[in-house]
Amino acid sequence: MSSSTAFPGQSPLAETAPLSLCAREPHVPADRLVAEMVPPPRFDSVRFDTYVPDPNQPSQSEAVTVLAGFAAGLGGAHATGAGRRRWFSKKPAAPAGPRGVYLDGGYGVGKTHLLASLWHATPAEPSLKAFGTFVELTNLVGALGFQQTVRTLSGHRLLCIDEFELDDPGDTVLVSSLLSRLVEAGVALAATSNTLPGKLGEGRFAAADFLREIQGLSAHFRPLRIDGEDYRHRGLPEAPPPYDDEQVTRAAYATPGASLDDFPGLLDHLARVHPSRYGALADDIGAVCLTGVTAVPDQSTALRLVVLADRLYDREVPVLASGLSFDRLFSDEMLNGGYRKKYFRAISRLTALARDAKGLVAQ
Repeated sequence: MSSSTAFPGQSPLAETAPLSLCAREPHVPADRLVAEMVPPPRFDSVRFDTYVPDPNQPSQSEAVTVLAGFAAGLGGAHATGAGRRRWFSKKPAAPAGPRGVYLDGGYGVGKTHLLASLWHATPAEPSLKAFGTFVELTNLVGALGFQQTVRTLSGHRLLCIDEFELDDPGDTVLVSSLLSRLVEAGVALAATSNTLPGKLGEGRFAAADFLREIQGLSAHFRPLRIDGEDYRHRGLPEAPPPYDDEQVTRAAYATPGASLDDFPGLLDHLARVHPSRYGALADDIGAVCLTGVTAVPDQSTALRLVVLADRLYDREVPVLASGLSFDRLFSDEMLNGGYRKKYFRAISRLTALARDAKGLVAQ
């Protein structure tokens, strides 16, 4: 919206009516999906030397050392000739041993910081490096098709996959096949997850049914454990309590580029927008203001909200809300189920964004 509207109690023309996420239905062309496979804005400036290891967690310092060495080792020519097709040569043999590193650790120990630092430190042009979440990678395959995705990424020096989780049996086979093809092409891999490679899928569906795919996938990675507590809560105050509807609405009118939506309405809208477009949904949004936050009604809705939380966190968009606090979004059944790690990550990230939004409310 661009009309000038006065919020009750304010003088006319004093404020600009906020935007609405529910009014947006972005179209994201496939070439944008590829071009945007870079570290998100929050991680533009991170480097290995800006990562501050917890002195009580030696695995964090070890991870920096290992990853810095891994990046340096990617400075040579692409394993298959920098991605150039050699017409009269035989198909290159698959590299011996693991062709990637796998950062395993809990929420908020800095895995994405380290993964983005690896991307920045790898001596290759940005067009020869790709960085995306697991969901973004599967969305890319959906947009381009499997074979075109293989061709697009095969010339890359490095593929970084953040929040690697297998939440769907089809994705297990899809990603396992894709990564196997990329490893054969000489692409180095790096991934983060909250689960060790050999444990992917455990507690979500019958792991034995996908053991072959899971084992083949984990063989591509050297696991690198990163211990520690969630830095988003380390030494920081507790998340602010929710505000009332009037406070949130006033802040939305007073904040340039803010959006204002009813939470249940936003959840309904997310069901009509493909998750690959959630990043575009937040384009040019200065703050997200939500009224009437309630418990998420079902698992499908909850998983869509997780993706939105990730995209807002990547873009450092503050979130101001009324209603339930974010730690009460998901039911006990959800938090104890197979997707619990995703839900806890969403709570952690939304809590951090809620802290960022405190300054939007007039004191």
